Amino acid sequence: MAEPLKHRYDFILLFDVKDGNPNGDPDAGNLPRLDAETGRGLVTDVCLKRKVRNFVAMVHGAEQDETFKDKLGGKKRHEIYVREKAVLNNQHKRAYVAHELTPEEKKLPKDIQKAREVIGWMCANFFDIRSFGAVMTTEINCGQVRGPVQMTFARSADPVVTSEHSITRMAVTNEKDLEKERTMGRKFTIPYGLYRSHGFISAHLARQTCFDEADLELFLKALEQMFEHDRSAARGEMATRGLYVFKHDSELGNAPAHALFDRLTIERQGDDVARDFGAYSVRFDGQKVAVGQELAAAPGVTLHRRC
Repeated sequence: MAEPLKHRYDFILLFDVKDGNPNGDPDAGNLPRLDAETGRGLVTDVCLKRKVRNFVAMVHGAEQDETFKDKLGGKKRHEIYVREKAVLNNQHKRAYVAHELTPEEKKLPKDIQKAREVIGWMCANFFDIRSFGAVMTTEINCGQVRGPVQMTFARSADPVVTSEHSITRMAVTNEKDLEKERTMGRKFTIPYGLYRSHGFISAHLARQTCFDEADLELFLKALEQMFEHDRSAARGEMATRGLYVFKHDSELGNAPAHALFDRLTIERQGDDVARDFGAYSVRFDGQKVAVGQELAAAPGVTLHRRC
């Protein structure tokens, strides 16, 4: 295990979308999510965490195999708890089997030490539980974990316009439909939007889940590269445009997160309609921060732009 976190971190993630739907709303026919009052685009924290999970699963793909330890002799540490077709009760049962315990329906073991062993096993084996936390109080109860990594909804810098496109399919599903006209469909996109999300990483909560420096590095790498491995026709062109990480000298932190976030501003360049990242200027205290550059953001706080 790598070193436990000894510092609080806050970060700002900037990403953009061009001719795509970054996060469809199932309650609105999969239209891009919008703030109804301001017209600004929204991307949920759940959507962003899903992309982080997918990146970690891709990088550590072998660990998603139930027979990983038997085949490769490896120790699982980067499994993904919330993934497609995962049966959560079966995941919970593994923690009890590992410690030779018999689960009691909907209850944690009464022995505090045994309960900690069950919860600890889940944290040790699943990256997303260790990072984001989880509510595991199903029929086979593994408790609740509050994760050290939290993210906000992403909100676009300007109001966005939703474009609706008609599409056709030449093929048909059944032979009886051969004589019918082409099948019609709809596709919704945003011509362009630059989104901003804020994140927080607690050293105190990291100790409870054993989220360490290696996990932090993997998480930040996921934020940098997750869109590069999540391409689809529906999402258009999406890219991380900036990841600004504030590192505090202490576990409690040396400045309020909002005071740091407010100093990074996104400004429009010119009066033309924004259709690419060049339409914006991103500045911290009025100056641009180059990729890889570090500067003192406040007493005891260092700002590092990773990408």
